[in-house]
Amino acid sequence: MPSTTLANRFRGFLPIVVDVETGGFNPQTDALLEIAAVTLRMNAAGVLERHATASFHVQPFPGANLEPASLEITGIDPYHPLRPALPEEEALRRIFREARRATKEAGCTRAILVGHNAWFDLAFLNAAVARTGIKRNPFHPFSSFDTVTLAGVSVGQTVLSRAIEAMGMKWDTREAHSAAYDAEKTADLFCLLVNQMSEIYRDTTGMG
Repeated sequence: MPSTTLANRFRGFLPIVVDVETGGFNPQTDALLEIAAVTLRMNAAGVLERHATASFHVQPFPGANLEPASLEITGIDPYHPLRPALPEEEALRRIFREARRATKEAGCTRAILVGHNAWFDLAFLNAAVARTGIKRNPFHPFSSFDTVTLAGVSVGQTVLSRAIEAMGMKWDTREAHSAAYDAEKTADLFCLLVNQMSEIYRDTTGMG
């Protein structure tokens, strides 16, 4: 394989891991409450690794639905007086600023979302973009990398915690359902799976 960079490993796309915590399952009606994005980098040995994390609490948009069952799972109190939440538009702009910077630094043309059940995170991201009217979304609008699929094929596990443990990594249930923690663990899982696949490719083709 020719010298691998992030710019050519994924056809010009920069994978950025995104996790959202929400007030339900409907991206059109339910609140976006937390969002985290983890950028990746490729080291000098050609190994993909986690780089930087940007994470924000988000204020429910006006009229947003909040399902009690979802709040019980995440443990989020959207209106807690000490919760440092940003308006939805500001949180997105900060995430997008980091995504554009990382994409430019990697020599890529666009970011592509990586998620565990990526359709869910991408749907909430796109719905928030539509609500806020943000014009410059650095993420591909419909393509994504899904670690559910990758882990299911590789180790037979689709639940994030079980996939993490099956890959020999640690999972802390006390930290789960935090956007930052889940995004970072998803990033670690994605990097490990990609690195293993790259190694198999080199071994089977004899290309280094």
